[in-house]
Amino acid sequence: MPQTDVSPATWTAAADPRRRIGHAVEFHPEIGSTNDRARELLETDGAGIAVVTDLQTAGRGRRGRTWVSPAGVNLMCSVALRPRLAARDAGWLGGAAALAVRDACAPWADLRVRWPNDLVAPDGLKVAGLLLETAIVGDAIGHAVIGVGINANWARAEMPHEIRDTATSLADVSGSPVERVELLGRLLAALDDGLAALEAGRTPVERLRGASWLDGRNLAVDTGDGTLLGTGAGIADDGSLLLDTADGRVALSHAEVVRVVAA
Repeated sequence: MPQTDVSPATWTAAADPRRRIGHAVEFHPEIGSTNDRARELLETDGAGIAVVTDLQTAGRGRRGRTWVSPAGVNLMCSVALRPRLAARDAGWLGGAAALAVRDACAPWADLRVRWPNDLVAPDGLKVAGLLLETAIVGDAIGHAVIGVGINANWARAEMPHEIRDTATSLADVSGSPVERVELLGRLLAALDDGLAALEAGRTPVERLRGASWLDGRNLAVDTGDGTLLGTGAGIADDGSLLLDTADGRVALSHAEVVRVVAA
């Protein structure tokens, strides 16, 4: 059976003092926002501590959306870091984190990256999402908070009507329950490896290209100034989404895929 009632002591099994990310785990049965708590820990030399909760009362996603999750079935985790990265490399954090989630979930599902920060099952149903909040100081990243939400054991049949047609969970995809502490340990190890690679100057662009779900699909993309229609054409060298439109190919670095549209 999946772990739906995990004690604080059990969650600490996912920690590894040798890692920067996840050298310790702080568990809350209930909290407003794991991202907010992780940011607070930066003020007390708590960089890299993984903040985990069974229930968020003020969880949020990208662009101010609410992250909805029942208590005790999914994985909600945030870590705050002081990456040794230039400001120009801030965009790679999202790609590296997305690939880390993909690696962590590999025993249960072969997830794909839905640019920029979602992970989906092969049929396109969302399994996980990321919320990255960065602070730039001069020409460097002052700090970054990486928030991860993974639908682990949430049965699709029990999801609210408004997301049931677009989301699923690792348990539903794999047909087997997910041990959330194991999933957390895998996630923290993958995030730690991904950050180390970035700091060593290795971008994840080739892996992102191989994991992209959007290639060849007809997309409607919100650019902030309107909706742009086109066909996904891969990932550019700088991590941007390439979109083939009626007016030619464009590279989008700050946008959001709204939906996949019928041909």
